[in-house]
Amino acid sequence: MHLTDSVHHTLNCRGRLLDLDQPVVMGILNNTSDSFYTSSRLSSIEDIITRAHQHIFQGAQILDVGAMSTRPGADEIDEIEEGKRIKSVIEALISTFPDVILSVDTYRASVAEVALEAGAHIINDISGGQFDSRMLEVVGQYGAPYILMHNRAKSKVMQSHVAYDDLLQTMTRYFYERLHIAHTAGITDVIIDPGIGFSKTITHNFQLIERLDELLIVKAPLLIGLSRKSFIYKTLELTAAEALNGTTALHMLALDKGASILRVHDVAEAVECVKLQQGLRRANSKASG
Repeated sequence: MHLTDSVHHTLNCRGRLLDLDQPVVMGILNNTSDSFYTSSRLSSIEDIITRAHQHIFQGAQILDVGAMSTRPGADEIDEIEEGKRIKSVIEALISTFPDVILSVDTYRASVAEVALEAGAHIINDISGGQFDSRMLEVVGQYGAPYILMHNRAKSKVMQSHVAYDDLLQTMTRYFYERLHIAHTAGITDVIIDPGIGFSKTITHNFQLIERLDELLIVKAPLLIGLSRKSFIYKTLELTAAEALNGTTALHMLALDKGASILRVHDVAEAVECVKLQQGLRRANSKASG
């Protein structure tokens, strides 16, 4: 994989164009009490606004809002409660930061509908439309970009579904099939996410990052969400709080392999990765020219 081999994409975020010729950073906003990384848990609107301001100041071009943890083993919350939390957060963010692009992390169509009606721009679905049959229809009706993740099961049991004959072949087939269904539902812009840590072993996660460029054959922008995940801190024998350096190292590799969006807890460090990768890309272009 060469630095110049990635496909150029522009997302139409409900009337706002987002150019992915240069990779962008998505800052995580968790309105939850049980996300795996303790420092990412934000319990009040005031905390969310403060963290959002920090993310934007540090260079995030997208904010990804979640109201229910989807980490392995997490409990579900009530659908109505999730929708209420999302609505209040989206309204507060739009009021405070009217120019920011907002993504909503949910696999429930009713929550996606509430979020899009409140002004969200992107839906980030860990199930790829598998957990709610109405999801793709709703996203298509609102003309929103859709983040389609590879996953096999809900949080409680996802780590019981990790057997693959060929991981990358299985995922490529999955993305082609789900992309066709999404396009049929009227969704124009689809971003694919290999789902690091979702129905994957530690070895699978490393294989995915090393072979990430093989997914470029799908010709959709690649989002990578590996920030501070357990395969990093377990390998390093650390905690999630100590996993920033490992996260940064793998972000650079993911960018080199063609990632267009980094979904992160630590925006400033991820933005630095993008700037350095772009420097390498320019140097490579001049050398080959």
